[in-house]
Amino acid sequence: QVQLVESGGGLVQAGNSLRLSCAASGLTFKDYAVAWFRQAPGKERDFVAAMTYSGAGTRYLDSVKGRFAISRDNFKNTVSLQMNSLKPEDTGVYYCAASSAYGTNWRGYEYWGQGTQVTVSS
Repeated sequence: QVQLVESGGGLVQAGNSLRLSCAASGLTFKDYAVAWFRQAPGKERDFVAAMTYSGAGTRYLDSVKGRFAISRDNFKNTVSLQMNSLKPEDTGVYYCAASSAYGTNWRGYEYWGQGTQVTVSS
């Protein structure tokens, strides 16, 4: 079956960096768009970043542009999110997701990881 497994979350001070990774199995990874979403307590799941199946196209939430970078390795079946200059408002559970259709709406993503907690202290 399809599995997406995130790693790399943790507690950091504002201004520092974290790198999240997601390992995929059970699907033809190179045929899927990938994305990161996050969810803060009591809030809806928000789009953070997405990348096309080839890696040629990316989209970002406005508030993370210039600070976050999504990347993928279609040989290793992994997707990563490099997060720099972290802010307290970046706190939440981060999920990686895969979809046969590229987009920013979480409802369009078929496969999800279990999530990894990111906490940014001020």
